[in-house]
Amino acid sequence: MTQHFPTRQLRFFLTAPSPCPYLPERFERKVFAHLPLTDGAIVNDSLTQVGFRRSQNIAYRPACEACSACVSARIPVPDFEMSRSRRKTLTRNSDLKRHLVEAEATMEQFDLLRRYLLARHADGGMADMAWPDYVAMVEDTAVRTHIMEYRTVSSDGGPGDLVACALVDQLVDGLSLVYSFYDPGQPRRSLGGFMILDHVSQASLLGLPYVYLGYWVRGSEKMNYKVRYAPIELLKPEGWMLMSARDQSDPA
Repeated sequence: MTQHFPTRQLRFFLTAPSPCPYLPERFERKVFAHLPLTDGAIVNDSLTQVGFRRSQNIAYRPACEACSACVSARIPVPDFEMSRSRRKTLTRNSDLKRHLVEAEATMEQFDLLRRYLLARHADGGMADMAWPDYVAMVEDTAVRTHIMEYRTVSSDGGPGDLVACALVDQLVDGLSLVYSFYDPGQPRRSLGGFMILDHVSQASLLGLPYVYLGYWVRGSEKMNYKVRYAPIELLKPEGWMLMSARDQSDPA
């Protein structure tokens, strides 16, 4: 379901080369555009379908000169099967309740994000994120977006501790996981995988055909988890296609 919008609304820019955060000894460049305040959701829908990602009010995609390792990936919801291991992940987290909240930053979310970044991505570009940065990440948007909070249940039956969050865009054809984070002190829950599986379930209930996972980066161990959620569609020059065994083995 591809939408069209007037390209005159957008001006595209190209970043200067900078060190790649995923593959050593490589450099990345990105092409980006500012999403318009009017029709921002429609533009974001269309750009996501052709491989862009959103960060605040900017849509971007890789434009590296000598590398094509970053490939847009999405789960085709109608074809997705809950295997035995996937059902176990859902069962391990059956005590959690999801709460859809407005895209408004809270200090509780930020504290969880800080613990997650320090434990899992201490050497990453977001490790020094401050409160104003988090507010901008969540609230600077002109699209249909929300936060899904996952909480335990308190002794009185109300919302308990916050253990995971996902910033999510609702598109015309699916759910796009913009960024997710979770309590690093509960590894047995597999919270990152659980949130993906739960959004597949949510998309199915909403009648949406896709869950967009962002970029799979061939050769990057930290991004390889995305291809574990097969069937996966990858965006190739000829369009979205189911990933094959060759896709995983091809050099970047």
